[in-house]
Amino acid sequence: MARTRIPVIVVAGFLGSGKTTLLNHLLRQSGGTRIGVIVNDFGSINIDAMAVAGQVDAMVSLDNGCLCCAVDPGELDTMVHKLSRPQSAIDVIVIEASGLADPRSIVKMLISSEEPGIRYGGFVEVVDAVEFDSTRSRHPEIDTQIDFADVVLVNKIDRVDADSRASVLRTLGTITPGTPLLPTEHGRIDPSFLFDEHARSTQPKVGEQLSLDDLCAHDEDDHEHLHTVYETVTFTSESPMDPRSLMHFLDHRPAGLYRLKGNVYFGLADHPEKFVLHTVGNYLRFHRRGWDSGETRTTSLVAIGAGLDTTDLTARLRDCVAPESSEHDEFSMLPILRFTDG
Repeated sequence: MARTRIPVIVVAGFLGSGKTTLLNHLLRQSGGTRIGVIVNDFGSINIDAMAVAGQVDAMVSLDNGCLCCAVDPGELDTMVHKLSRPQSAIDVIVIEASGLADPRSIVKMLISSEEPGIRYGGFVEVVDAVEFDSTRSRHPEIDTQIDFADVVLVNKIDRVDADSRASVLRTLGTITPGTPLLPTEHGRIDPSFLFDEHARSTQPKVGEQLSLDDLCAHDEDDHEHLHTVYETVTFTSESPMDPRSLMHFLDHRPAGLYRLKGNVYFGLADHPEKFVLHTVGNYLRFHRRGWDSGETRTTSLVAIGAGLDTTDLTARLRDCVAPESSEHDEFSMLPILRFTDG
């Protein structure tokens, strides 16, 4: 059975935007998901757990099963390799890029990586809604980062008035049209928007002392409220999908769509296997897998995004189902195979 690849998510943003606050939130809300955090900002570490441990140049094991480590740019690839090994038992890797670094180089490294245990999980740009205009004045390159991002978190949105909020969102929509924009407070975002969550393997027994992770999660559930501002759309079809129609949809994805994942059934005699689809932002990849014994051969996709027209999205996917009378020529799968591994 093929091993599941670990998603690697890059988080970037200029100093003070809230990157570390976001990471601490994800760690507190990790539940049963084991997160490997790589801080690519050597000498400027302020993740809570690392500050407590007093270590800035080594891996720190946290109570909730997550790992934190600090590296310089030259060690990044090596640390990704270490965290993606099966013995590390990590479910997702999050890289916090230096506030002064160009995260595009990290993204390109991940996409071109031949490391078999990882896959690109997306580039998240954190924007400070309060200081947005002044940040653009001091760092005009922020527009390039924003346009390159797969999703933009508009942080500290609670600290600006309605007019300023509308202005920031309007400007961001001009810089990067179609990219999901998620307003956030204190870096709080539902982790399931960025990665698949895993259920806790064990629950505290009656009378058992709660861990620090349990207490933090309980407190945040009660008081912080995650302000879910994204949509999830599920699409299934027992009829085969038309490869050319699906590829056209993937080449022209609707605005606000961040992730599309799941199994695709083409039903072709020369390609009977399951095609596992993974998209994040503009990134696209299929992986060929065999069908499990007794598994129904069905297309099953989950779309995740912000500001989606869910009715239009479902209709467009339904239009990708192959008509019963359709015939496929030998070239119909070529657009799909261009983006297929395995």
